[in-house]
Amino acid sequence: MPEFVHAALEARGLRARYDARPPYQRNDYLLWINKAQRATTKQKRLAQMLDELESGGVYMRMKWNG
Repeated sequence: MPEFVHAALEARGLRARYDARPPYQRNDYLLWINKAQRATTKQKRLAQMLDELESGGVYMRMKWNG
């Protein structure tokens, strides 16, 4: 996990929610964030992941019944 993702999860207190997600979701999020070429896109994707973890019931803008 990149340090900037780790730091963002810790700062928002979402590490436990991230860890509770299935491994495929955790991997998808990290690959999706890291595939972005621009730093602004990485930050936008990171923000989306954090918002989805915070609200729960959402995975990649799709309803998820975890």
